Amino acid sequence: MNTVAVIIPNYNGKKYIADCLNSLKKQTFKDFCVIIVDNASTDGSPDQVEKDFADSFPEVRIIRLSENTGFANAVNVGIRYAMGQEDIAESGSAKYVFLLNNDTRCHEKAIEALVKAMDSNPGAFSVQAKMLQFKDTDRVDDAGDYYCALGWAFSPARDQKSSKFDKRIKVTSACGGAAMYRVEAFAETGLFDDVHFCYLEDVDIGYRARLMGYQNLMEPKAVVYHAGSGSSGSRYNAFKVELTASNNLYLIYKNMPILQVLINLPLVITGILIKHIFYMKRGLGGAHIKGLTLGFSKIFKNSDRKVRFGGRQILNCIRMQLELWINCLRLGRFL
Repeated sequence: MNTVAVIIPNYNGKKYIADCLNSLKKQTFKDFCVIIVDNASTDGSPDQVEKDFADSFPEVRIIRLSENTGFANAVNVGIRYAMGQEDIAESGSAKYVFLLNNDTRCHEKAIEALVKAMDSNPGAFSVQAKMLQFKDTDRVDDAGDYYCALGWAFSPARDQKSSKFDKRIKVTSACGGAAMYRVEAFAETGLFDDVHFCYLEDVDIGYRARLMGYQNLMEPKAVVYHAGSGSSGSRYNAFKVELTASNNLYLIYKNMPILQVLINLPLVITGILIKHIFYMKRGLGGAHIKGLTLGFSKIFKNSDRKVRFGGRQILNCIRMQLELWINCLRLGRFL
């Protein structure tokens, strides 16, 4: 198995995926394979990949799922393949997995920079690339995600000048659209939680890793260009609003002991109300209410997935709570 397994979850990505793969062919770091996990696309994208890249890019494997199982499950299928846990997999395991959206293009040194960052930071669970916008390559799409006591995940770098973010930084979690993860750490954190389906699954696993004592970083020398909402639509739509609302409630319940939930409850409720007003103005209030209802359903149906808090997790939980409050101040500057 290669040092790095690039995992690309694909759903109807025919418009973008050829450019994504062509950018991977140009990488200066060569010890990697590409695993495309197709979520039952209907646009012929997996067939097109086989036709166009079978001979020129033999490092590409395609795993076809029979239905759209969501981003989180597709990623897990790819990770298990990379870890040698699937019947179709080769023996051995990759050292790192690089999760990559299908609507991206990688700078030729992106994987090399991520591997160097991971190798030089053995306590890092993940290192994400600096993601820049397709249409304005001097503007940031995502340069690290933060989570705050309002129950909001946010990227303060979004739409900012790329030059402002030229140093490696610690973040709450890496954006799963272009992030490298340490395979051996999954033994402690578990894989992505497929209950999320998509949205916030990367924040969930990144937060969980922090509770285990790992770090999450953003490496500015690894540049990836991102179209944004290439498969799901615009930045704000009913599908996204519903899932983010439900997944956020589930994330809070799952990753915080009850006392911490109670401490943050006034701010979380405030955050929900502010978002509801925001979504109502865009005609998405109903989707937000539906998502909150679904969130409580996810909590009740998946209570067995709550993090178990031992001594190490409690200590890191206290550290994370301080960070959640600090991130409220960071959010205030961002807004």
